[in-house]
Amino acid sequence: MSLDTYINRELRSDHAGEVGAVEIYRGIKAVALWRCNLELMQFADAHGAVEQQHLNMMEKLVPAEQRSRLQVPWQIAGWLTGAVPALFGRDTVYATIKAVETFVGQHYQQQIDQLSFYPQHNNITDVLIKCQADEQHHRDDAGSRISSVNPMLTAWCGMIGIGSKVAVAICRKI
Repeated sequence: MSLDTYINRELRSDHAGEVGAVEIYRGIKAVALWRCNLELMQFADAHGAVEQQHLNMMEKLVPAEQRSRLQVPWQIAGWLTGAVPALFGRDTVYATIKAVETFVGQHYQQQIDQLSFYPQHNNITDVLIKCQADEQHHRDDAGSRISSVNPMLTAWCGMIGIGSKVAVAICRKI
C-alpha cells in the first residue's frame, strides 16, 4: 500500500470518527434536555464544541470525494452512542465517553507514530496531535466524573471499544 493510500484511508476513518463524535454529544444533549439534566447538557455542550472543531479540521484535510460514503450511518450510530447511555444516567455517559476517547487516543497515536517517519506530512501530524490531546482531556474529564462502575457498565464499555474498532475498519474501506 502506498503512503498516499494509507493516509487517505486513515484520514477517512478520522473524519468519520469526528462525524460520530459530534453526534455522540448531540445524543447526550437531546436526552439531557428531555430529562432537564443541566450537568450533562453542559458536558455535552463543552465537549461537543471541541468535537465540532475537530470535524472542521478534518473537513479541510479530507476532500468530500474521499470521505466515507456511510456518513448517515455514522451520524446515527454516534447519536445513539450518546443518547442510549444518557437514558441510563451520568455514570453510563461518562464511562462511555471514557471508553470512546481511550480508543480514539490509541487510534491517533498509531497514526502519529506512522507519520513521524514522513516529515513532509507534519501538517497532518500536527492536526492529529492536537485532536489527540483534546480527546485525552475528554477521556480524563469523563473518567474523573464516574462515581460507580458495575459489571454491566464494564461490559457496555467493552462493546464500545469493539464497535469503535469495527467502525474504523469499515471506514478505511468505504
